[in-house]
Amino acid sequence: MSNKEKALAFIDAISNQDEEAVKTLTREDIIQHNPFFPDGLEPILMHALPALKAAGTKGDVIRVIEDGDFVVMHNHWTNARPFGGDNLAAFDIYRFDKEEKIAEHWDALQPWVEETASGRTQLDGIVAIDDLEKTDANKALAKSMVEDILMGKNPNKITEYISTEQYHQHNPGIKDGLMGITEAVEYITSQGNMFRYTKIHKVLGEGNFVLTVSEGEWNDKPNVFYDLLLFENGKAIEHWDVIQAIPTEGLANNNGMFGF
Repeated sequence: MSNKEKALAFIDAISNQDEEAVKTLTREDIIQHNPFFPDGLEPILMHALPALKAAGTKGDVIRVIEDGDFVVMHNHWTNARPFGGDNLAAFDIYRFDKEEKIAEHWDALQPWVEETASGRTQLDGIVAIDDLEKTDANKALAKSMVEDILMGKNPNKITEYISTEQYHQHNPGIKDGLMGITEAVEYITSQGNMFRYTKIHKVLGEGNFVLTVSEGEWNDKPNVFYDLLLFENGKAIEHWDVIQAIPTEGLANNNGMFGF
């Protein structure tokens, strides 16, 4: 199996509490960047799987992106109380070692919102991967877009990155299009609560899809920002995200939510 297929098999094993499959796919010393999961395979087998079985937790994979040793999964978790909520939109990132086993895991999760500003869900939209030859160019575009627009280096360049004809928005609080971004920024600013991106930690992509993992501040707290962008002809035409406050208490490991 490819690493992408193995990542899909891992989500299936977690959803079905298949202990043998989890053992086969995962290193015994797996490193966790979910702040509430200890390192190692044993805590998954002894604690996580029984809790997931009791809750009836299931993962539905919507998108999968492979970039080198990394696989990005865009997931919908239901009955997910062990993960912090009944209904969650999430990104999971897995790093595979030379033996093609899962060696490291990052994630970010956000509560599901039934009524969004755009009328779109946090996970629907295009899923097909295309333009594989443009992977590097699109990754560079996404990095520059975050630096210029979200980190504020050159915010006036927004139309150089985002299509003026189509920009489907899946952030639950923002409407479609450039006008949706403008309205959201004006409102958040009026509340004295504008988010701030401070560092890009990782850029992963495959063809027309690129995920950026960034650090910043919002609501007077440190946050992780996962932004997935869909590019077409050099412009972003669709956006999904997950924003999660970075906890500082009750941590099960000291690895942090970044450390790529």
